[in-house]
Amino acid sequence: MMKQLSKSKYAKYCQCPKCLWMSVYKPEEEVVDPSSEARFENGTEVGDLAMGLLGEYVDVTTNQEDGRLDLSAMITKTKQLMEAGQENICEASFSYDGNYCAVDILHKTENGWAIYEVKSTSFPEFNGNPAKLDKYLPDVAYQKWVLKKCGVNVTGTFLVCLNSDYVREGELDLQKLFVINDMEELIANEYDKVENGQAAARKLLQQTEEPTMDIWEGCKKPYDCGFFKYCSRHLPSPSVFDLYRMRFSDKLKYYRQGLVTYDDIKNERLTPVRRIQVDSGLSNTPHVEADKIKAFLDTLTYPLYFLDFETMQQVIPQFDGTKVYQQITFQYSLHIIEKEGGELIHKEHLGISGTDPRRALAEQLCQDIPMDVCTLAYNKSFECTRIKELAGWYPDLAEHLLNIMKNIKDLLDPFAAGQYYLPSMGGSFSIKRVLPSLFPDDPSLDYHNLEGGVQNGNDAMTIFPKIQFMEPKEQEAARKALLQYCCLDTYAMVKVWEKLKEA
Repeated sequence: MMKQLSKSKYAKYCQCPKCLWMSVYKPEEEVVDPSSEARFENGTEVGDLAMGLLGEYVDVTTNQEDGRLDLSAMITKTKQLMEAGQENICEASFSYDGNYCAVDILHKTENGWAIYEVKSTSFPEFNGNPAKLDKYLPDVAYQKWVLKKCGVNVTGTFLVCLNSDYVREGELDLQKLFVINDMEELIANEYDKVENGQAAARKLLQQTEEPTMDIWEGCKKPYDCGFFKYCSRHLPSPSVFDLYRMRFSDKLKYYRQGLVTYDDIKNERLTPVRRIQVDSGLSNTPHVEADKIKAFLDTLTYPLYFLDFETMQQVIPQFDGTKVYQQITFQYSLHIIEKEGGELIHKEHLGISGTDPRRALAEQLCQDIPMDVCTLAYNKSFECTRIKELAGWYPDLAEHLLNIMKNIKDLLDPFAAGQYYLPSMGGSFSIKRVLPSLFPDDPSLDYHNLEGGVQNGNDAMTIFPKIQFMEPKEQEAARKALLQYCCLDTYAMVKVWEKLKEA
C-alpha cells in the first residue's frame, strides 16, 4: 500500500530519514517530551487565531465520522473555493502523486495564490535573524512544490510567527501580534531539493526493513528527536553522552573516535566538574568537598526562607503588560526555619485560574517574606527573573520585591560546582535528579508518589489554566494536587539543605 507523504513527514525526512521511518513503522518507540506536547497545543491555538490575520476566511477542515480528517473532502472544497475566488482559504488541501499538504492560509493575489505558513514560534519584528527561520524552510518549500505540481501559480511564500516585541495593552491586536516573513528567497535552494527529496522519502516509506543509521547531528537538530533513546540503546550507561553541559556535537566527536565509556575518556582533558563526574562514576563513590560546602552554608543566615514558584506560559498574552510566551507566576510555596533547630513553618499561595494572578501573589509574597532576610531557591535565576518581572509590573511593591531578590541564595551552587556529587546524579543537578540520589529510599520525597496528576513543573503549568473550565470537585482536586506538588518542591529544598549540613 502506497504511504502518502505530508509536509510534516517531509520535514521529518529532512531532519533524519530514520526519524520518518520510525514515526510510521515504530511510533510506539517515541519518547514524547511534555514540551513537545505543549508546542503542539500552542501551534493549534496560534493557528486558529492567525486564520483571521488576512481578513475573512473559510476553513475547509472536514472530519470523518471516526474523527479523522477527510482529506478527499478537504481537497474538493479547496478546489471549489479557489474557483469561486475565495480570498482566504485555511487548511487549503492539495495532493499530487502521493504527496499531500494543507496550507495554513492560502491567500488570493492578483496573479495567483500566496502560501502563509503559521508557526507558534516567536520572532522579533525588528533586527530579526533570518538564520532562525532555517528549520522551517523544508516545510514551506515542500508546500510550494506540491501546489505548483497541482497547477497553482504560487506568487509568494510567507512564514507567520508571533512577535516577541509585542506588549498587550487592551484588546489583542492581530496585526501587531504576528510577524510576516517573506520566505521566497530563503527557500530557493531548499525548493530545488524537494523533487528528489520527496521521491527518496516516499521510497523509504515503502521499505519495511528498518534503516541502518547511527546516531548523528540530526538526532538533536533542528529538534530533539523522540526516537533518540531507541536509536542510542546500544550505548553503555553511563557514557560520554551523560557528560555535564557538553554540546551534543562534542559528544559525537568522542563517540566517533571510539571514546564512549567513562574509562575511555578518563585520560582526556575535561572540565573540573566533568572530571569529578567521570572519576566518581569509575570509582562508584561520592565526591564531597566538605570545606567548600561549609563555606557556602556560612553565607546563609537565619531566618531561612525556602522559596519555589510555579508559572504558566502564555503563548498569546492574556493580560495587559505581558508578551507572547510570558511566564506568569501563579503559585509559590515557602518553608521557613526561623532559628537553629527551629520548627518548620509552611506558607503557600495559589492564584485563581482564569484571572490575572500576578498582583495578589506579589502582595502576599511581600507579606510572607520580610525585607533583608535570607531566601533560598534552587536555580535562583528563575525565581529572580519572576520577581524582577513582578517589580516591573507593580512599582509600589518594587522596593520590597527587589530586596527579596537581592537576598536570594542558590541551593544549586554546591552541586553545580561539583562540591557534592553522587554517581546516580548522572551529570544532572536538577532537584528532580539530586533529590532521589540523596534520598533513594524515602517515599515522602518521591514525586512519582504524588496524586492528582501533578508531578512536575510541566504538569503544573498545563493544569492551572484549565482549572477554570472544570467542575467544582475537579477544581478542588486539581488545586490540592498543585499545592501538594509545590509544597514538596520547597520541602525537598529543606531536606537537601539538611544533607549539605551533614556533609
